[in-house]
Order: sequence, then C-alpha cells, then structure tokens
Amino acid sequence: MNGQSTAKGCRLGLAWLVCCFALNVQAARSQGTDAGVFVLRGDETGIKFVHNDGGTGNYFVVEPYSAGLAICDYDNDGREDVYFLNGASLRRQHSKGVANSLFRNTEAWRFQQTTKLARVGDTGHGLGVATADIDADGFIDIYVSNYGSNLLYLNNGDGTFSDGSRVSGLDGEKRFSAGVAFFDMDADGDLDLYCGNYQRFQIEQHRVRMIGEAQFHPGPLDFPPEYDQLFENKGDGHFIDVSGNLRRQIPSTAMGTLAADFDSDGDCDILVMNDTRPNYLWVNDGKGRFEEQGLITGVAFDRTGRANGNMGVECRDLDGDGRLDLVTTTYQDEMPVIYQNSGGVFTDATNRFSIDRSLHPHVNWGLGLEDFNLDGFPDIFVGCGHFMDNVGQISDKTQLNVRDYLQFGTPQGFASPSEVPSNASLPLRSARGAAFADLDVDGDIDIVVSNWNQPASILENRLNAKERPLVLRLIGIESNREGVGATVTVTSKGRIQQAAVHAGRGYQSCYGKLLYFSVEESQPRVSVRVDWPGGTTNEYDVDAGELDSSNPLLLFEKSSK
Repeated sequence: MNGQSTAKGCRLGLAWLVCCFALNVQAARSQGTDAGVFVLRGDETGIKFVHNDGGTGNYFVVEPYSAGLAICDYDNDGREDVYFLNGASLRRQHSKGVANSLFRNTEAWRFQQTTKLARVGDTGHGLGVATADIDADGFIDIYVSNYGSNLLYLNNGDGTFSDGSRVSGLDGEKRFSAGVAFFDMDADGDLDLYCGNYQRFQIEQHRVRMIGEAQFHPGPLDFPPEYDQLFENKGDGHFIDVSGNLRRQIPSTAMGTLAADFDSDGDCDILVMNDTRPNYLWVNDGKGRFEEQGLITGVAFDRTGRANGNMGVECRDLDGDGRLDLVTTTYQDEMPVIYQNSGGVFTDATNRFSIDRSLHPHVNWGLGLEDFNLDGFPDIFVGCGHFMDNVGQISDKTQLNVRDYLQFGTPQGFASPSEVPSNASLPLRSARGAAFADLDVDGDIDIVVSNWNQPASILENRLNAKERPLVLRLIGIESNREGVGATVTVTSKGRIQQAAVHAGRGYQSCYGKLLYFSVEESQPRVSVRVDWPGGTTNEYDVDAGELDSSNPLLLFEKSSK
C-alpha cells in the first residue's frame, strides 16, 4: 500500500450507494440484447459474514491489509465451500466475537455456518490463506497467515480440523505475514510452502501519522521490510525452514504471492508482488534452490521503471500464445499492470490490453482472470476500495467505497467496461480479497468478495454463455494429488486456452483447484495437454460431446516410468 491511510469510517451505518459492475457494453451487444447479469446474493444463502479489521482507533499499520479468503471443497462433496479471514484487535480486550468463518456449501445457494463444528475459528489477525492437501490424505488442509503466529489446520476427513501448527513445524516466530502459496519446489511429489512477510512491526513501535488534522495509518516505508520464508515438506507431516535456498534474499514488503512454471522449464517458480519495492521472481533451478530474477525478466518494475504499491497477482494466457501472462493490482494513482510473457521474459503490456483507465484513481486489491461469459477469452475482475473514510482530504478522485470492475476479454485485449443491469442494486463497498468458483455447479464462475469492515459480496453469474464449459480436475500420481503447479493447455480449432493450478493467489487468497475453459458447440473433440509439476507432460483427447459441468472431467497423471 503506497502512502498513508486513515481510519475505518463509513461502516455499516452508511447508506449503500447504487453500483453495478463495470461490464462491457460492446461485448454485451455481441451476445444479443440481453447478455445476462451478476446477481447479488444476500442472507438467504446463509452467508452472513461481516469483516472486522479489529480497529480501535489507533490506526495500526496492520489493519488495512486484512484480509483474503479461500474457496475449496473441504468435505469432498463436490461443492465449493467458503472460508473467510477476519481481522482482530491488536488490543485483545476488544477482540470478542471476531474470528475466521467457514461456510459449507450444502445445495444451490445454500450455505451452512460450520466454523465451530469444524474448529477453524482462528481469532488471530488474519491476512492471507492457502489451502492444499499437504499430507496426501485426500482432504484439503488450511494455512492461515496472520499478524502474529501463523496457523495450520489439518483436515481430519470427518468435517473437522485439528491445529497442526506445532507438530508440522509451521508455528514459527510471530511475524507480519501476507500472501502464502503451497507448491512443489523440488519435484518430490509433496507440497512445500512459501510465506511472504511484510514488515518488522511491533505494537510498541506504532507511529502516529498525521496529514493536517487528520490521522492516517502508517505506510509501507514507515517500518523496516521483512524477509520471506521458504519451508520444505519432508513428506512425513513436518516442514523445515529452508529460506537459505532463496539465494541472496533481501527483505521486502510482500503481498500477493503466486507459484507457477513461468519459464516453461518443468519446475515451479515463485512470483512475489512487493509494496512500493521491486517485485520478486524466484526462478527455480529444479532442485528447490532459487535465484531472484525480477529485474532481468522484466517483472520488478512497470514500464516507467516504477516500483508500484502492488497488491494481488494472477496469471493466465491472455493472448493465446501458450504462455502464462501476469496481472498485478496496485495502489491509487497507479494502473494495474499486465506483464506479457515472451518466453520467460516479460513486457509491460498494460496499454496494449486496454486496462480501463478509470481504475487509475482507486486502490485495487483482489483480482481474477476467468472466462466469466464462456467465450474462450479470459476476463479480468478487479476489486477496489480505499481504507480511509476521509480520503477526500488528500484526493478528490477516489473514496472509501467504490465499484468493482469486470472487463470482458476479446481477441484484441480487454473491452471497455460500463455498467450493466442487475436484478438488484449492488452496494458500493471496499473490497479486499476476491475468489472465484462455480458455487452452484452450473458450469460458470461466480464471485465472492471479502469487503473491509463490511458484509461480503456473493455474486451469482447469470451471464449468457456463448460456449459449453470444460471443467477439469487434475489427479496427480507421481506429482502432488491436486496437481498444484501444473499448467493446462486446451486447444480447439487452433485456439489456445491456458491456465495453471494454484494453492495461493490473487490478493492473499486461494481458489481454483478446478480449471474452467470453454468449447464451441460445433467442436466434437478437444486436445488437452497437462505439464505436471516435475516435468511430465501428458496429452488427452477429450470427447466434447460428453462434457458435463456438474461432473468435472478427471485427468489422471500418466506415469513417466
């Protein structure tokens, strides 16, 4: 976060202003007179989560960064569940009732609050989350990064979790953590962990930041940066700190963290978006040792040579060339940045892809690159909002609560956004983490946004799909069970779609173990290539006529032996 910030303000008592997503009129017209809408779901879903940053009027630097969220199927019933992180007061006497919340998806748009039953109601100051099957027992585990002690919840397989922080070796020292990601760094078939850390900050070091007569939160340059951490999974449920494998690391201010094979050499690299400092791209040598190459690969700065106030990060093939491109969200008076992949070297192509300039005044947080209207081209969602109710004292261009953005993808880039009709007014809120999944199992991607000190936004996708969904789930055999780190390329009629499986992404969030593509109705067969973590490549010939969005197509890794 670049610059200072201020108090919580504009809480639940404020009247909600009318807002719709910024969706593309041009793309809507191409689909007919009615392109459909996103529908705001409310209390009838059973999700009654209201974020609380735990603020007590002290304006601690930690407060605005909370929080990400996770979407995962923790009980293996085929429906995606939602786990929200909450903040917590740094003055513990004010923390009563503030905890993380888990909602189990029981049927179409019906969720059950299961936090207490599942035993995952952490009361720490939540910031980031990653979910993955770290012990290969077939059930999703949950790792939470906090200001303070981080936490590992091990899934017992019966709807409950156990605190595995100490036994796993991941309890560690108390830090100001942020984005986290599981990935297989050494191709041994189990999942290791990268933990991004933000600042060295203790409560007694708090600084009062004033601009005129208004108090603001301190910013990213007000306290020393912190070293990130790397943990190796030994395969027996225990992790060891191998941060020394990050060669010549210097401390920074990590936020969004993402692992994928960015240079297509068969192993997972790590991308870390740093706040007001150069971004890191840790390039893997294949054995779990990393060299930082952000500068020489082109991702350290934007095209002007500026280190932005980076927030979240995503990757997907945006131009159909079979390479994973990158997008990062940024602070106010900065544009989100698109880094186009030219074979392991990246170029700032923000202007080429036509990211909407109306994002420039606002703080941008959660983001996603998903094909929401199933036309074969990735769309971009950006969650926006400030953390100052009195931001008008330093800027007349933005405010605390602003609209979120969704631009449809086209063969030429992203089309210009504009408001679209909705069945109800969408309130202006201040977004943080955003996550994307098919919550109602109808084949398209829905949206969940965690809003700062406000109710979450649950958005049902009712866009008119142009093509059929292709839903894939990877099953690793030699690789990790979920295929985390795999890159999937779908080719039909010469058109290439590509995405990767992650366990930690966006703004300190986690989602997307299932991958969604689209297939033209007239296309009988589709070619799918999976580049598994560890270097194995498999080809699959898919009968498009047998696709069923309610039952993902399972792709099993074929042994290389």
